[in-house]
Amino acid sequence: MENLKAYIESGVLELYVLGDLSPEETLQVEEMASQYPEVRDEIAAIEQAMEQYAMQNAVEPSADVETRLFEKLGLSEVEENVNVQPAPIYTEEPKIIALDGSDAKVRVLRYALVACIALLIISTAALFITYNKLSDAHDQIANLNLDKQKFAGVVSKLEFENQGLNNIAAMAESKEWATIRMTGQPFSPASKMKVFWNKKDKSVLINYVAMDLPKPDAEHEYQLWALVNGKPVSLGVFGKTDSTNNEALVKMQAIQEAQAFAVTLEPMGGSVNPTMEKLTVMGGV
Repeated sequence: MENLKAYIESGVLELYVLGDLSPEETLQVEEMASQYPEVRDEIAAIEQAMEQYAMQNAVEPSADVETRLFEKLGLSEVEENVNVQPAPIYTEEPKIIALDGSDAKVRVLRYALVACIALLIISTAALFITYNKLSDAHDQIANLNLDKQKFAGVVSKLEFENQGLNNIAAMAESKEWATIRMTGQPFSPASKMKVFWNKKDKSVLINYVAMDLPKPDAEHEYQLWALVNGKPVSLGVFGKTDSTNNEALVKMQAIQEAQAFAVTLEPMGGSVNPTMEKLTVMGGV
C-alpha cells in the first residue's frame, strides 16, 4: 500500500489526465487503474477537479465568434435547434463523466501557441537590433575607408615633397645649378618661389615644394618669364597645384642666358607679353 500511495502521489496520474505521457506510460497507468480501485478513484477525482476548474475559468466567446465557429464546423442548424429546444429537466443527480484529456490537450496547444508568438516577438526584436548594429558597422567601415583615402593623400603628398627635397639636395651639391629665389612684388607681397637654372644645359626647373603663390581662379594661370637683355621671354605656364606627374620639380623651357626670372598671372594659355600689373614674384640671377 505504501508503494501504491507513492505511485498516486508521484504526479503521473495528473500527467495521464493531461495527456502528457508516452504511449508506454499511458498503458502502464491504465493497467494500474484496472488492478487498483484507488488508482481509478484518483483519476476520476483529478478529472473532476480539472473539469470544475475549466468551468470556473471559462471565457464565454462573443456571439460573432461563436456563429463563425459553428459555420466553419457546419453546425449552424444544430445550434438553432439547440437554442429552440427547452433545457432538459434532470430528475436525478448528474453523473460525473470522465474526460478523455482532449480539453487538456487544447490548453497545452494554447500554451504552445503563446510561446511561439513570444518567441517570434523576441526573434523580431533581435533581428532589429542586429540590423541596427550592422548599419552602424557599415557606417564605421565607410568612415574608415574615407580616413584611409585621406591618409593615402597625406602619404602621397609627403612622398611628393620628399622626392622634391631629395632632388633639391642633389642639385644643391652640384655646381651646375643656380638657385634663383624670387620674392613677392606689390601685386602679391607675401608670395615666394624658387627657380633652378642649369648653367651647362640651360634647362630651367621650378620648385613646387618651395612655392608659395595664391591659387589662381579657373580662368587664369601663372606664366614664367626670363629677362634677357631687358626683354621678357616666356618659358611656359603652370598652375598653383601639385604637378600632375607627382613631381616636385617641373621642367620649363630652357633659356641660354638670363639676367632675372619673373612670374605673372595671365589668362589660361599664357600671354605674348607679361601683364606687369599682375607681376607676382621676381628674382635676379
